[in-house]
Amino acid sequence: MNPLASLADAVPTPFWLDDPQRPEPHPTLIGGTRCDLLVVGGGYTGLWTALVAKERDPDLDVVLIEADRIGGAASGRNGGFCEASLTHGLGNGLQRWPDEIGLLERLGRENLQAIEDTLVRHDIDCSWERTGSLVVATEPYQLDGLAEEAEASARYGGNPLLLDARAVRTEIDSPTFLGGLWARDDVAMVNPARLAWGLKRACLGLGVRVYEHTPATRLDGHGTVITVRTPYGRVTARNAALATNAHPSLLRRHRLYTVPVYDYALMTEPLTETQLASVGWRNRQGFADCANKFHYVRLSADNRILWGGYDAVYRYAGRVRAEHDQRPETFATLARNFFTTFPQLEGVEFTHAWGGAIDTSTRFCVFFDTSHQGKVAYAAGFTGLGVGASRFGAETMLDLLAGTRTERTGLELVRRKPLPFPPEPARALGIGITQWSMARADRHQGRRNAWLKTLDRFGLGFDS
Repeated sequence: MNPLASLADAVPTPFWLDDPQRPEPHPTLIGGTRCDLLVVGGGYTGLWTALVAKERDPDLDVVLIEADRIGGAASGRNGGFCEASLTHGLGNGLQRWPDEIGLLERLGRENLQAIEDTLVRHDIDCSWERTGSLVVATEPYQLDGLAEEAEASARYGGNPLLLDARAVRTEIDSPTFLGGLWARDDVAMVNPARLAWGLKRACLGLGVRVYEHTPATRLDGHGTVITVRTPYGRVTARNAALATNAHPSLLRRHRLYTVPVYDYALMTEPLTETQLASVGWRNRQGFADCANKFHYVRLSADNRILWGGYDAVYRYAGRVRAEHDQRPETFATLARNFFTTFPQLEGVEFTHAWGGAIDTSTRFCVFFDTSHQGKVAYAAGFTGLGVGASRFGAETMLDLLAGTRTERTGLELVRRKPLPFPPEPARALGIGITQWSMARADRHQGRRNAWLKTLDRFGLGFDS
């Protein structure tokens, strides 16, 4: 069978959003309003900020505005990996914050548990499965790296299980797998759109005022208040939390700190019992491979396989547009790689093919800032691991707005921003060289060329 034939009936819609349970949008804000806290952005970061703010102080008047629909951007399009790591993996954290990595790992695990506790407290049904996840080696040179990662994880409180080829194929059977590392406690699988919708319902239940199809167009400070303009009115607030992520920040000085990178995914039809048995997967972990151009993969609640990643596409000048959500050449590559990994699934068809923009920072994890004499807080740069870390980002923004010293606000990760990206055309050139170099490293036993080694020296290197 030609792998591309599997794409014939794939609809160009994110699987998670193609759901009859998708709630109707709340009305647009018409006219002006006042509040104590304004949250700009209705993805995970904004939703968690509004929810945690109301849980901390039920009397706080909170307004959340969203330019489109709640969960319609990255929060409803991602793979649904909810990870404990706040630093885009232990390796990245060790490289950048070695003196506080133990605290960061502990805070990350506490944050993951707090998410699970919130789902129970607010009765949010989002197919939460605390399965952990696997990192799999598909080339012999990658095995030493897995062993080193297992040792480091155990040193900082993890519960990793290192698997040889036979053991990893007992978990998930692919002829391409040579070994694996199972982080058993630190990752949950989730239906990302239903998580966003559940958080919206919880916010509304606590009294948050939610307005959809209400873009913020300008932010101004006037004495003791912040004013945010929308097409049909203004919101005046004592404080504002900005959670726009891949979309341009209302604070112009922050726009060089992130770039939007497009990520793509496919979803199969539900597997039959025989097809699923041919793969194994009894423990339902998500997994990703060790390459720079990596795939992320997981089962849905109805036993479909989500197959995403590999290409990460930057558009010149950081343009975020709906037409970029479809990229047939990437879908074709993903389909070919799927059947190379799972040849026993020949004949399976894909039902959905989609993409979306991820906010990427030069340190590959969230950063923070404040403005307007501390009345505005900002969190962005999650680089694809925001499902879990967004709640930590929300709590940190609220700490910053309150002006209180906490374990979170004392972190170097919070106090220091990443290096900004250069302006165009240097930005596009640098990203292009980096992507070419990382693909080249995959073809040459992981060896990093002079360009990547230079980025490493300046704290800009990334190996996953």
